[in-house]
Amino acid sequence: MDDAAHFLPLYLRFIKGVVDSSDLPLNVSREILQDHPLVDSIKKGLSKRVLDSLKKMQKDKPEDYQKFWKEFGLVIKEGPAEDYENAESIAELFMFASTASENNDTDTTFDQYIERMSGEDEKIYFSIADSYEAAANSPHIEHLKASGTEVLLLTDRIDEWLMSTLMQFKGKTLVNIAKEELDSEVKKPKVTKEKQEVIDKMKKALDAKVSDVIASSRLVDSAACLVLSKDEPGAQLKRILEASGQTFEDSKPVFEVNLKHKLIKKLGSMAGKEFSNFAKFLFDYAIIAEGGSPKDPAKYLRQLDKYLS
Repeated sequence: MDDAAHFLPLYLRFIKGVVDSSDLPLNVSREILQDHPLVDSIKKGLSKRVLDSLKKMQKDKPEDYQKFWKEFGLVIKEGPAEDYENAESIAELFMFASTASENNDTDTTFDQYIERMSGEDEKIYFSIADSYEAAANSPHIEHLKASGTEVLLLTDRIDEWLMSTLMQFKGKTLVNIAKEELDSEVKKPKVTKEKQEVIDKMKKALDAKVSDVIASSRLVDSAACLVLSKDEPGAQLKRILEASGQTFEDSKPVFEVNLKHKLIKKLGSMAGKEFSNFAKFLFDYAIIAEGGSPKDPAKYLRQLDKYLS
């Protein structure tokens, strides 16, 4: 048969070979194969054999495995959703770029990340963006980088869907740094009465755009960032779902602000329409910081010219 799809899952569709079995009937047909109980056993055996071979290559011939991953990594990433039984075994093969490396090489595995974790850590953090630079410089990871916590940098279109399918690896929770409640264990910044008034005014000015405005514990260098709810798909996953025909309403993220940043301090000295316009300018600033584009780029540039001059 030219296409023995019954013997291998789709995520291993790059494999070619011969299945030799004395237990299959001689009058093989697609209909007989589909219902034969031995086919499922062969499929499981072949899948395990291939995964074990790839793990051996990963361990013994890392350079060869790097070449393999560049060619077929995207296909392997389909595995956990299709083959739940082997999901963790498949995930051991994954390779990512990481903040622990000084370049954009995809040379970090989940196991290597866990080896570098401190004993009490229970979370594997990851940043998703359209490019390595956007993921590595995301405002969402500033606190983690400052504290020396490693973050995996994901840029393939399939990555957000993949991570939402996996959810955890060897007991460690996979955490998207762009989602809310990332730093529940981190000490929240102190908010004075005056600063809370500024936050409340920002929430009123941005009412149609955000679900809330809060003081951020994750920002260090940036003025603001947009944070999605835990159950809301990110921009990457939305594009995939929209391509399949699904539609979404405009999201209303949480707007987190860095109270120590000079732009937020500048906002505190404004009032009226000037305050409202600058708050909306900061909202577009946050969209651009995470690799997005404001709805009215020309207006944003005019505002930028005004504030720079």
